[in-house]
Amino acid sequence: MSIHKILQFPDHRLRIKSKPIKKINQKIVNIINDMFDTMYANNGIGLAAPQINIPKQIITISSIPPHKSELILINPIILKKNKKYIYTQEGCLSIPEKTAKINRSSYIKIQAFNHLGKLFILEARSLLSICIQHEIDHLTGTLFIDYIC
Repeated sequence: MSIHKILQFPDHRLRIKSKPIKKINQKIVNIINDMFDTMYANNGIGLAAPQINIPKQIITISSIPPHKSELILINPIILKKNKKYIYTQEGCLSIPEKTAKINRSSYIKIQAFNHLGKLFILEARSLLSICIQHEIDHLTGTLFIDYIC
């Protein structure tokens, strides 16, 4: 596998809306593996494909309790958010050394495909909920700094 360069703000490519994955093949699996390598090499807990200049709807997330394994989210959709928010300090691999307090839903329910093409539903709370919302924002060209203006 290989480690990719992470795009840095204000690179305009971070603002491009990602395209859904139509077919999960070996090329997509290779991208996923590269994303995990890149994420861990940069001490991240989540990475969206647009951050490595691949405008596709793919997200990788490290193991965040209570989940004991890494997550792969392909074409994720938020099905439900609650109105209770968590106000926490957020950072991003594409905006190094900058953080800001952001309001995010404390609970979300999503659907996505895994690397095998299997559709699944996931409920997330706390840090996992924040991470997923942050990475899904990347798929639409939204950055966490957009919430502070």
